[in-house]
Order: sequence, then structure tokens, then C-alpha cells
Amino acid sequence: MSTPIPAVTFADPAPAERLERAAAALTAHGFTVEILDDAAAARARVKDLIPEGSSVFTGASETLRLSGIEEDINASGRYRAVRPRVLAMDRVTRADDIRRLLASPDVAMGSVAAVTETGSLVVASASGSQLPSYAGGAARAIWIVGAQKVVPDLSTALRRVEDHCLPLESARARVAYGQPSAVNRLLILNAEFLPGRGTVLLLREAIGF
Repeated sequence: MSTPIPAVTFADPAPAERLERAAAALTAHGFTVEILDDAAAARARVKDLIPEGSSVFTGASETLRLSGIEEDINASGRYRAVRPRVLAMDRVTRADDIRRLLASPDVAMGSVAAVTETGSLVVASASGSQLPSYAGGAARAIWIVGAQKVVPDLSTALRRVEDHCLPLESARARVAYGQPSAVNRLLILNAEFLPGRGTVLLLREAIGF
């Protein structure tokens, strides 16, 4: 008699030992990693990590929104926030300016769809607007990652994107933009080339998609 294989639950926070494995692997791949208790701790830590007056781009992220970090960056006046500036520009006549602003801020902030215990970050996007800055255009990148996003390996990460993240993001996009989302672009970060450039704040709690 065969034993049924339990379904992977992508919404449950990973236990401490899995967080530690992911953190160790990411560190070995050149990322700076901190394990924090919750979103409140990440919100406080971000204020220490980003110098006042920096140009900061926040990618569309439920994690940033729910944690309050999005509002801190874009509405506090502490930083030169890129997103509000871009939203105020005409997308036809200022397309080149928008592209440059999004691609090379001092700091890019967001989250990821999955982080693997083997040390990779996976980012899915419909428009791709955040990907150039994440991949290397920004001088620094900071990702806030809930514990439910930790998965064993890359194949599971890709399944999490399709089976878990996409339906939730599509539901959000229908409300926000009147149309569903799609995985049109996928960025896999296997290592950080420049020491100190990429920071992962890995939370012990679940937050975001």
C-alpha cells in the first residue's frame, strides 16, 4: 500500500530550521541575510539600512504594503521616492525618463515569489518594471520575504509561482487594474556578484503572497 504524498501548502510559514538553511545558502551566494521576527522588525530595520535622501523604487508588493514599508518610502518625505514620481509622469511622452528612473535607483525594494533552501531568489512579473533594478541596475536591493515563501528547491519555487502566487496576484490585479496578471517575465537570482549589494530580510512570519 502506497503512502499518499501530502500537498505542498505554500501559505504556511517555514519552520526555523528551514529559514536557517535558506539564510545560510543565500549568504554563501553573496547575499546579506538577516532573519527577523516579523514585519514590524523589518520596517524598523529598513529605516536603518537606507540613508535619508536616497532615491528608492518600491516594486509592487503586498509585503511592502501590508508591512507599512511602502508608505514609509513613498509618503514620508524621507527619501526621493521613485514610484510617486513615475506615476505622475505621462507614460507616452516621458517613457524614456520613466524607464531610466525605474532601472537605476539608489535602492530597489520589494519582495520575491520564492526563496529556495539552496540559495536562490525567484521574482515573477507581468510588466518587468522592477526587474532591471533588482538584477543589477540599482546600487542596492532589499527584499522583504515572509517565511511562507521558503521552498526546498527551484522546481518547487516555480510551482509556487504558478499555483499560489499567480492566482492571488491576478485577483489583486483585477481589482487594481481591471485585468488579470501573468507570469510574463521571470528573474532567478542565484548569487549576488557585488558583496553588500543584495540584502534579504527573512521574516519568521508569513506576509504577502
